[in-house]
Amino acid sequence: MPQRKCVQAKAGVFGIGLSAYWPQFPGLKDRLAGYQHEVEQKVATFGTSVVSAGLVDTAQAAREAGERFVREGVDLLICYVGTYATSSQVLPVVQRAKVPVLILNLQPSAALDYERTDTGEWLANCSLCCVPEISNAFARSRIGFRVVSGMLHGDCGAWREIEDWCRAASVAVGLRRSRIGFLGHTYPGMLDMYSDFTMIQAETGTHIEVLEMCDLKKRVDSVTAAEVESRCALAQSIFQTEGTVKAENLDWAARVSVGLDRLVEDFDLDGLTYYYRGVDGNEYEQLGAGVILGNSLLTANGIPTSGEGDLKTCLAMLMMDRFDAGGSYTEFYAMDFNEKFLLMGHDGPGHIAISDGKPILRSLGLYHGKRGFGVSVEFKVKTGPVTILGLTQTADGRLKMIGAEGESLLGPILRIGNTNSRIRFHLPPAEFANRWCQEGPTHHCALGVGRQLSRFEKLSELLYIPIVQIG
Repeated sequence: MPQRKCVQAKAGVFGIGLSAYWPQFPGLKDRLAGYQHEVEQKVATFGTSVVSAGLVDTAQAAREAGERFVREGVDLLICYVGTYATSSQVLPVVQRAKVPVLILNLQPSAALDYERTDTGEWLANCSLCCVPEISNAFARSRIGFRVVSGMLHGDCGAWREIEDWCRAASVAVGLRRSRIGFLGHTYPGMLDMYSDFTMIQAETGTHIEVLEMCDLKKRVDSVTAAEVESRCALAQSIFQTEGTVKAENLDWAARVSVGLDRLVEDFDLDGLTYYYRGVDGNEYEQLGAGVILGNSLLTANGIPTSGEGDLKTCLAMLMMDRFDAGGSYTEFYAMDFNEKFLLMGHDGPGHIAISDGKPILRSLGLYHGKRGFGVSVEFKVKTGPVTILGLTQTADGRLKMIGAEGESLLGPILRIGNTNSRIRFHLPPAEFANRWCQEGPTHHCALGVGRQLSRFEKLSELLYIPIVQIG
């Protein structure tokens, strides 16, 4: 089956120091270069490839470093402050590279031995000294930046922050290079989901590939009996079946699933959104009714698929997936005022990789609000911390993220062939619903596992798409 593409951001790392210090304090330069090497090794484990400009200690070296980063096409700059350096040695780097920048104020020692520390030892620990100066130069130059302060060694909080920035940079790069298929049309009348493809590409860099149902039909028609048999076996190994799942319905879902794989591969897609109403049981209606199995498998493999032609939520699912958090197509089902949770789910595909237990294939005689019938997928998301992310469009035509963190709870769910989960947020159900709706969301969102809002905050800055947190 198609697999998600592995996209790594390029992190341009450079250290800074003052050339006047090197003859005055022998060994200081080598010591700081060693610290910088540690930083580069660590950053390389955060899903980024590292481009090092070494230790920049003059304004001329800064210009050369900036030009190298431009040639290499870096996506994020990381300035490791080893000791004091003038801001004129830093500003040229970021002015040329024109990408977001992190300033790392990471002190090697938890504290100085005040009675025994000489000037050389102090200089090896004075990373904070020039950070205000650099910040001023960036602010006056209208350059966006973030400072991460802490200790070089053993500081989990600081390094988690750096990792989140690196991961977010890779997600941003992946989104800008992504290709999303739009198959069919948006569900008629869902005004919240209509989007301008040009706006989407302008805001995110994502290419929208407009597809016809005949593109899918051509590929489904070419599927062999052996491929159907193999896909049925795969489905039976992944899912459990409840109710009467007719063999002919499973065979059809398997055939469409293989056809969807070919559609993704032939058009080099990173995601897919789809809907087609059909009429009188025609072939396109049958195709639209047969996609749930295949799209659930694709979503689990990092090719998010959203129903009802919801392009914005497909992008939210893509972002959630690239943080390895899943990202299941979801809407609000009901409020439970007794146990203080919201029931959330959707018909159609879900991210079965984050299912709490073996997902279920259930036969449905009808799809509520849609034409057709056949095999559907039912599960609930793993218990524990979860995050939801909505992507909506404002009145001025810009994208906006809306996010919240909560807990997926144990307990019974609806047995209606839909994904649905019990989600408790930090606000009571009615207050949460009021706050969420006040932000003008779409009625869908991406549901993922873990606490991800810190990363989405950083992604928001990298994409220049604002985010609002609820609760």
